[in-house]
Amino acid sequence: MIKLSDYDTRPPKDIDKGEIKDQTEAFAERLGDLHQLLLAEQKHAILVIFQGMDASGKDGAVKKVFRKCTHNNINVYSFKKPTEEEFAHDFLWRVHQRVPAKGNIQVFNRSHYEDVLIQRVHGWIDEERYKKRMNAINAFEDLLQFDNNTLIFKFYLHLSYEQQEKELQERIDEHDKNWKHNPNDWKEREHWSEYMRCYEDVLNQSVLPWTIVPVDERWYRDYIVAKTIVEGMEKLNMQYPRISE
Repeated sequence: MIKLSDYDTRPPKDIDKGEIKDQTEAFAERLGDLHQLLLAEQKHAILVIFQGMDASGKDGAVKKVFRKCTHNNINVYSFKKPTEEEFAHDFLWRVHQRVPAKGNIQVFNRSHYEDVLIQRVHGWIDEERYKKRMNAINAFEDLLQFDNNTLIFKFYLHLSYEQQEKELQERIDEHDKNWKHNPNDWKEREHWSEYMRCYEDVLNQSVLPWTIVPVDERWYRDYIVAKTIVEGMEKLNMQYPRISE
């Protein structure tokens, strides 16, 4: 049973920051190579999901980890409040349109899990609907795996309550971060305990496991995410196609 309070939001004390940054750079380079292999082979798709509280560093993770990938065949999408058309369909309708084709990497900055997190925290769905949606999500991810060879990485960006306050305040105090400021983030912060409860339920009830990433120090976040994706993609044993005789 996953209990988020058992997981540190900071890196281990005995690791060397400079060494970790060097390893992160190497993983980013290798991810660029693996992306080319993915594109050339056209046998697998990659879906990367980032979830976390406001200011947990989802945008930064995308920017840092995928910086060596080409712009071809990699897409980033952020799920916001559904449009009227999206509300008129089932909650996964808009998500299915964004999943990656073979040869592509698709990054979700927030995802279909918003529909069992924020909606549950605010009581917009009841517990029965939550359970049915979780079952639908597990079936959906299973479908992507077996029907389209999609390798799915799910990252929960584990931020401390104290660090979130610091990050949100910087958006007010530092002029080059003012554009990130959203007063609603402070209102959502008032529901921290309920969000933690709902996140724990999601982490425990997901069939595909999550990687819990400490993010109070962003350099360690980048290392864990890059390492996890590279090691997962290496297991695909991808090869460049050869010209037939």
